Amino acid sequence: MVGLVAYGVYLPRYRLKRSEIGAVLGAGGGKGTRTVAGYDEDPTSMAVEAGRRALASAGSAVAPQRLLYATTRPPYLEKTNANTVHAALRLDPAVLTVDLVGSVRAGVGAVLMAAESPVPTLVTLSDVRTGLPGGADERDSGDAAAALLFSADQPVLADLVAHATCTEEFLDRWRLEGATSTRVWEERFGEHAYLPLAETAYADALKQAGLTPSEVDVLVVAGTHARAVKAFSAGAGAQRVADNLAGTVGNSGAAQPGVLLASVLDDAQPGQTIALVVLADGATTMIFKVADAIIDYRPARTVAEQIAAGDDSLRYADFLSWRGQLTKEPPRRPDPEGPAAPPSLRSLDYKFGFVAVRCGACGFVHLPAVRVCVNCHAVDRMVEVPLASTLGTVATYSIDHLAFSPAPPVIAAVVDFDGGGRYRFELTDAKPEDISIGSRVEMTFRRLITAGGIHNYFWKARPVGKES
Repeated sequence: MVGLVAYGVYLPRYRLKRSEIGAVLGAGGGKGTRTVAGYDEDPTSMAVEAGRRALASAGSAVAPQRLLYATTRPPYLEKTNANTVHAALRLDPAVLTVDLVGSVRAGVGAVLMAAESPVPTLVTLSDVRTGLPGGADERDSGDAAAALLFSADQPVLADLVAHATCTEEFLDRWRLEGATSTRVWEERFGEHAYLPLAETAYADALKQAGLTPSEVDVLVVAGTHARAVKAFSAGAGAQRVADNLAGTVGNSGAAQPGVLLASVLDDAQPGQTIALVVLADGATTMIFKVADAIIDYRPARTVAEQIAAGDDSLRYADFLSWRGQLTKEPPRRPDPEGPAAPPSLRSLDYKFGFVAVRCGACGFVHLPAVRVCVNCHAVDRMVEVPLASTLGTVATYSIDHLAFSPAPPVIAAVVDFDGGGRYRFELTDAKPEDISIGSRVEMTFRRLITAGGIHNYFWKARPVGKES
C-alpha cells in the first residue's frame, strides 16, 4: 500500500513582528509574527530545502521516481520550476517533474496525485505570500515549504485511508496575470460558500473511512479564508483541533496543508486518526491513519524547533524592500548579468547539486570540477564528491559594507569542508557577530540574483544552528 514514508518542512529564518506594521503605518499589524523568506529565497529555493530534509529523513531506501512542485507564485512561467528542484536534489534523469501552479488548491492536487501514484513520488509545496502594505494578506500570510514523500517501498508513517472533495465555482480569492497582490471578495460570502462544501467533503470522507466525527483524534484545517476555517473547525466534532500556526507562521498558501500535517505528525502516536481539511476553491478532506513506524521516525527539524529558532529582528522597511514594495536607490555599479544557458548546462552537477571531484591519485578535492588535478597533475582520475550536505569550517572571512546587497553588509567567507575541499561563499542568514574563524557552516540553496530575466540559483553557506 502506498503511504507517507517521509516529510520535511522548511521555515525561513526571518520573522516579521506584526506590531512592526502598525508601528510604521499607524494602522494594521496585530499580535504574533509571520515567517518571511529572505531576499535570496523564493518558492523554488525553499522547495529544495524542504525536499532535502524529507529525503535526508527517508535515507537511501526510497528514490523518488516522480517530483511534483506546487506553488501559487512560480518564479518562472512557461518553464518547469520543478526541474531546478530536481537538479538540486540530484534525482535520477528518468524522474518525471511537473509543476502544479497558480492556485492554493494545486497543493491538494499534488498530494492526492502522489498518494495514488504507483511509483515513489516526492511532493514539494512552497509559497512566498504577501499583499499590499497594511492589508490582511500581508499581516496574516507566511512563507514556508513542505515536502511529502509517498511510497510503498518501506514501512509508512501514515496511510491515506479516505479522501473526498466537493467543488463549486464561486469567487473568493483571485489574482490576474501581472498583478502583484490577490483580491478577495467579502468575508461573509466566503464563509457562506465554503461551509456547505467543507461539511459535505468531511462527511463523505468519514463515511468512506467508517468513522464518526468523534473518532477523529486530530482535525487539521487549512485554507486562506480564516473566517470559514474557524467556523468549520468549531463545529466539526473532532477530539482535538490542531493549531493552524496563525500566530507564529501565518498562512502559507499552497504549502500550508503540508506544514500543518507535518506539525501534527511530529507529535503523533500510532493508531491516531488525522483529518486534513483544505478549503481552497472548494473543499477536500483527507483521512490519515498513523502507523507504527512513526515511533522511530526523526524529522530533520521539527516544525516546533524551527518556530523557536526564528529571528524576529527583521525591520518592516527591509521586508517591504525584499518584497519589491519599497524601491531603494541602486548602487553606482554596473548591473549584474544573468547566467548563460550553455555553461549552466555544462556545470549542472556543480551549479545545482554542488558536486566536487576528488583526485583518485592524490585525494585532492576540487571545486568546481576539473579534469586535471592542480596538486599532482593526474588527468581524468576524478571521482564525484557531493558536498551539499557536508559541514564546513570558516578559514577566513571579510565584512564588505560597499558591495550591493538587499541585506548589507555582505559577509564573504572561505570555507574548508570536512574531508577536503575549499570554496569562497557569501554567507546568508547571518550577522557579522555570528561569524568568526572556526565557525561551523552548512550549505543552503538560494537565488543569488535575477538579471536579464533569468534567476541565478546557487549555494550559500550559513552558520550551523542559525537555520530555522
